[in-house]
Amino acid sequence: MMYAVVQVRGVVKTNREIKDTLKMLRLHRVNHCVLVPNTPAYLGMIRKVKDYVAYGEVDQETLATLLRNRGRLTGNERLTDEHVRMHTSYADIGDLAAAICSGEVDLRDLEDVKPVLRLHPPRKGYRPIKRTFQQGGALGYHGTQINDLLYKMR
Repeated sequence: MMYAVVQVRGVVKTNREIKDTLKMLRLHRVNHCVLVPNTPAYLGMIRKVKDYVAYGEVDQETLATLLRNRGRLTGNERLTDEHVRMHTSYADIGDLAAAICSGEVDLRDLEDVKPVLRLHPPRKGYRPIKRTFQQGGALGYHGTQINDLLYKMR
């Protein structure tokens, strides 16, 4: 299972530890998204920055859509089915998304593929960014409903 982590808030006037943890997660700007595995180390990092990010379990269809629209190669080239076919053992982006969701492969392991997805702001905007998801806001753990947010940011 993979978690999608999206930075929702900026880091001006923020504790140094939180800034460092966001850097370790490769989240340098608002609306950037990374995919991280479900390990205790990553969960600890996510819990530390939970007041600045939205996260949850990403599904295969949403991930395939994100990789098609927002996946980039070195040189800011788009990630295409042809590139996936040539440089990996997968037939297309859908198969690659299935492998990433199951944990077989990581975006960092792929040749020339950037591990950070630079997303648009969500269509119709964020819910309030100073409240948690359970309180009706955009921050913290979304569960599988992170897919709705990611779809709005495609």
